Amino acid sequence: MLLINATLATMDGSPAYGLVEQGAVAIRDGRIAWAGPAAELPGEFKLDESIDLEGRLVTPALIDCHTHVIHGGNRAREFEMRLEGASYEEVARAGGGIVSTVAATRAATQEQLLAHALPRVDAMIAEGVSTIEIKSGYGLDIDNELKMLRAARAVAEKRPVLIQTSYLGAHAVPPEYKGRPDAYIDEVCIPALEAAHAEGLVDAVDGFCEGIAFTPRQIARVFDKARALGIPVKLHAEQLSNLGGAKLAAEYDALSADHLEYATAEDAAAMAKAGSVAVILPGAFYTLRETAAPPIDAFREAGVPMAVATDCNPGSSPMSSLLLSMNMACTLFRMTPEEALAGVTRNAARALGLEDTGQIKPGLRADLAVWDVEHPAELAYRIGFNPLWKRIFGGAL
Repeated sequence: MLLINATLATMDGSPAYGLVEQGAVAIRDGRIAWAGPAAELPGEFKLDESIDLEGRLVTPALIDCHTHVIHGGNRAREFEMRLEGASYEEVARAGGGIVSTVAATRAATQEQLLAHALPRVDAMIAEGVSTIEIKSGYGLDIDNELKMLRAARAVAEKRPVLIQTSYLGAHAVPPEYKGRPDAYIDEVCIPALEAAHAEGLVDAVDGFCEGIAFTPRQIARVFDKARALGIPVKLHAEQLSNLGGAKLAAEYDALSADHLEYATAEDAAAMAKAGSVAVILPGAFYTLRETAAPPIDAFREAGVPMAVATDCNPGSSPMSSLLLSMNMACTLFRMTPEEALAGVTRNAARALGLEDTGQIKPGLRADLAVWDVEHPAELAYRIGFNPLWKRIFGGAL
């Protein structure tokens, strides 16, 4: 496949989106074989037939690097409760929040979880997404955590999309272990991780380090097991308070620390040293009407790569639009449109430990998005508008 007459936003780390005017992209065997100015296209890539994009913008296909897209039920009533004045923590302590989704997820079959997730996945694909990270964490027992991870893997069998799974057994303490979080870690969380790893269901291990979830000490025990199994880690950190989660993640060389509304400049420095990505989740900030914003300036100054994701989940971020996440990251947190686009391409790939996607470079997967826009800033600028023209996945249009 040869794409011509295109504007390329290569997102290769060069200034100004790595823009190439009057560009071309040659694709062979599902990979990018060549990309650059059409005038410099080597003869070996010239084809009798090519696809004239008529000046459209080509970017790497988008990557949603933090989702909970597999889950049972919904929490629309809790949405009402929060609007009536209840905080997220108050809802959780009253038996709502994550625990209410646990009941719905346990009651659903694997097939039902998959069927309910596919419309959300379809909405993501329709916005140019090629890769989706999906977490467990609503089963909170061995059988149901495995059920969630199997359903996540099955998404890639039903749709043309790459799926990365994260085991999130340390998401909440289930009702049957109320007041006994350490016993839950010993008897459920770690054994479920071992079983999931043995079945090949785990690409990364995640946790929720928060007052309503688990302490750094408890998360460290899960991370120790992940390290022993050779699995990379990531962490929900500093979302509702600062318990030292970001520094803990950095100590374990985490792929990412996510949320980070209450992170500090010291946290940013630790993450920079570890090479961890800061995953910014404006949907949760917006839905929870949070007032503390992630320290974007500190991340910039420390050189911490920033990714952007939907956090698609039934409670704190019932959002499946990565384009809207980009807009929110700019409007709510003052990220630039270029930072937002890097956050859903190059840096999102890094947050998942993926080295063969997220940029337009020879040798990488031919996962591309073609947009009916004149400039890449339009992708973050518009609200509720999807300008996708075509998506290319693994070299297939």
